[in-house]
Amino acid sequence: MKRIILIIAMSLGFFSLQTIASDAATSKITMSLRQTPGGAEPIVTLYGSLKPAKSGIKVSVQIQLDGKWQDTRFSSKTARVGTWQIVAVATALDAAVKYRAKAKIGSKNIYSNIRSINVKSVPEISDAATLAVVDQMGPGGRIHGADISRWQHPNDAPIDFVKMHQAGVRFVMIKASDTRDDADALSLKYLIMDRSAAQAAGIYTGFYHYAVLPDVSTDDQVITDAQTQAQKALWRLGALGGYNERDLPYALDLENNCVRLSGKTCARYLPKAQITLWAKTFLQAIKTKTDRTPIIYSYPSFLEGAMVRDDELRQYPLWLAQYAINPADPLAQPGLKEGGCFVHSWTTANCSSTWTVWQYTSCGIAPKYGVPGTRVDLNVFRGTPSTFLDLIKGSWIPEVADQMPKNEPTSLTYKNIKFSTADKPVNLEVDVIRPDGRPVVTGTVRFYVNSLTPISPKPVQTVVRATSGSWKLSIKGIPAGLWTGNIGFVDATGTHADSKSPIEFAIGEAAPTTPTPTPKPSAVPSKQPATDGCKNQIKN
Repeated sequence: MKRIILIIAMSLGFFSLQTIASDAATSKITMSLRQTPGGAEPIVTLYGSLKPAKSGIKVSVQIQLDGKWQDTRFSSKTARVGTWQIVAVATALDAAVKYRAKAKIGSKNIYSNIRSINVKSVPEISDAATLAVVDQMGPGGRIHGADISRWQHPNDAPIDFVKMHQAGVRFVMIKASDTRDDADALSLKYLIMDRSAAQAAGIYTGFYHYAVLPDVSTDDQVITDAQTQAQKALWRLGALGGYNERDLPYALDLENNCVRLSGKTCARYLPKAQITLWAKTFLQAIKTKTDRTPIIYSYPSFLEGAMVRDDELRQYPLWLAQYAINPADPLAQPGLKEGGCFVHSWTTANCSSTWTVWQYTSCGIAPKYGVPGTRVDLNVFRGTPSTFLDLIKGSWIPEVADQMPKNEPTSLTYKNIKFSTADKPVNLEVDVIRPDGRPVVTGTVRFYVNSLTPISPKPVQTVVRATSGSWKLSIKGIPAGLWTGNIGFVDATGTHADSKSPIEFAIGEAAPTTPTPTPKPSAVPSKQPATDGCKNQIKN
């Protein structure tokens, strides 16, 4: 018996060594090196990523001296998404020095590509003491900014942030998360590409979450959904390693109050008081966790027409979108309209708006700023460099409990099931919760047909998100008969574990239908002239 146990133990050990060796063989670490514009001395940023992503892996910087690679005292650890970054100050002369990154996977070291930079004859880099300079090079003598998302990466093309910096941009807001899982995955992809590259070029980075409001009725449901979406944003920030010294706060992008569509028209709007409650709940959750005040983005007519005036909401900096007003005009300002001003939480007694960031165009000349494509959103900051730097005060380093879980158990229940005959869909509502009773943050649901009794052709399924952790599922194309299967929850991100619940349908025969006459062909509609989306906008 002891011999069997020994053999098993040796086998497991051998398997473990094989796994570690395999991980090391397939792992790859990258490094980019850029001399970033700074203060009295130039800043150097070394950054890269580990693939496949692993968190907490130590990355050391090595220097080549006398033809040999030596460790420096600079190191970092990878974030959950595999990224790493080191910021330092270089004492710069004209000697070319080579650096590379080293990481240890299991018992094996892996190395990045080699990069060169000009430093002192004694090649040292010291701790960064200054941050990137915040120049006021935007229109009207303001600090200039941009905001980007997947739309600025056609065919996965990268953004040239060095060119963006040379064009005068000093901050960029990056889409980091989204209520919708498919859009959220794309946000993460380009966030990893853009954050370190922008910072290395001397540009401060902020983040924003695009919100889709819930189709619910009670205040408690509104609060739960806002807290759940805030959790998604916090997990995203935690995966990056938290805020660093060049990060602006997270922003909430709130610009659509339709929560239920009927075809192409809106069948239901969330009430103004509940939209305001949702926004306050989301923003407060971010502020409480990170100890840094988040920003809210919207446009004047939405703030006036879809939300109520609220003293608590006014405490958050406003990122206001209003186009066709030239910020180069010292008297121009957003928040005004013909015959008065937009009245909302940030409207003052003299009819102006207390905005902090103004998105003044969606038609910036993209190539001018190193952005692939034709258009990019441009912004200006209201205030001096010192008030701009106030936004980055306070840091947040996430703990283990703040990281997105992996394969967390879930519980699925369905309700309000309706079915009748084969010509009508099966409709039901599905709820999925986490172990603590809160809704799941990511994932979706579907119907799984019993493999012993397949249905051909496959039923057509439509899933509509009602709120966090709740979906309305419609299944069309189930023929008459008794059918069994499962309603299942699946999460492509791996955050929550899949779960299933059995279900049975007794579908009746469809009522006979009378043939309808073939309609006469309608006249071909005349081609409408193309509209110019940038008409009257500032093309800067």
